[in-house]
Amino acid sequence: MSTKPIYILAIESSCDDTAAAVLKNDQVLSNIVAQQAVHEQYGGVVPELASRAHQQNIVPVVDVALKKAGVKKEELSAIAFTQGPGLMGSLLVGGSFSKSMAMALKIPLIAVNHMHAHILAHFIEEGTPKPTFPFLALTISGGHTQIVQVNSFFDLKILGETTDDAVGEAFDKSAKTLGFPYPGGPLIDKYAQNGNPKAFPFTKPKVEGLNFSFSGLKTQILYFIQKNQAINPNFVEENKEDICASIQYTIIQILLDKLKLAVAETGIKQIAIGGGVSANSGIRNALLQAEKNWGWTAFIPKFEYTTDNAAMIGIVGYYNFLESHFSNSSVVSKARIEF
Repeated sequence: MSTKPIYILAIESSCDDTAAAVLKNDQVLSNIVAQQAVHEQYGGVVPELASRAHQQNIVPVVDVALKKAGVKKEELSAIAFTQGPGLMGSLLVGGSFSKSMAMALKIPLIAVNHMHAHILAHFIEEGTPKPTFPFLALTISGGHTQIVQVNSFFDLKILGETTDDAVGEAFDKSAKTLGFPYPGGPLIDKYAQNGNPKAFPFTKPKVEGLNFSFSGLKTQILYFIQKNQAINPNFVEENKEDICASIQYTIIQILLDKLKLAVAETGIKQIAIGGGVSANSGIRNALLQAEKNWGWTAFIPKFEYTTDNAAMIGIVGYYNFLESHFSNSSVVSKARIEF
């Protein structure tokens, strides 16, 4: 007797990427992302422009996702969407569309926490090893920096988080200080690969427990650049690779110090990373080195599942579907939301 497959249409619209994916059980059939180039000239995401672009993109993106998956809308089992956290206007576009489509098709609606999705992205079936419970998740993005103890698919406990800026913002604002275009974080990673990580020592912030702080480091880097440019206007261009390597090294050490403390406190040595900053090659290499140095087991997602995407929303939708965890049409989008 064959079990009927579960088809989930997932929609992600938390920031400036409009994304749709179709999953058959825990396997991704399509994962489509429409990016918004309009924000580059402003040096960051403009919320009003982002929500307008979502309105233009969402219908064609969903259409392409269904066609690429070879799934008719009548075959869908449920629709999962990002409830939050994120930009309110952007979330409302995805949420309203998802509610309307679920209502029209008379199928369940599943509201998903965006950060929960970054963590469960590791359970998308790709034929690769998956973490076993419990494990520690380091979620690092433009808006979040958290260490989470994951006891089951739905039992997650935040052990530490940033008290101010997120790690992705530290990368991007530092890049802006260096005169790089937005988004600058990937450029720091690129130039850092040929630089000396100990050329310019920066002071790591002292924060109690497992919490993080990046605002002081950001300010320190700004003053460092301003001071040296006053002496030599070509300082950044002449030392670009060493500056980037030093910034990246400092940020990675901050993350590793907190992870080491979390491992010591919990005894858990499985570390899974997620979020846009987990695409950073320095962080990936540092975790692989930690496997050798400290006996950790690192789980590093495919690049397409690090940045905002709908496949990760779909995998949370799938596990919610199995437990009949559904939302009704009165569910509201939230700019801030906890597990």
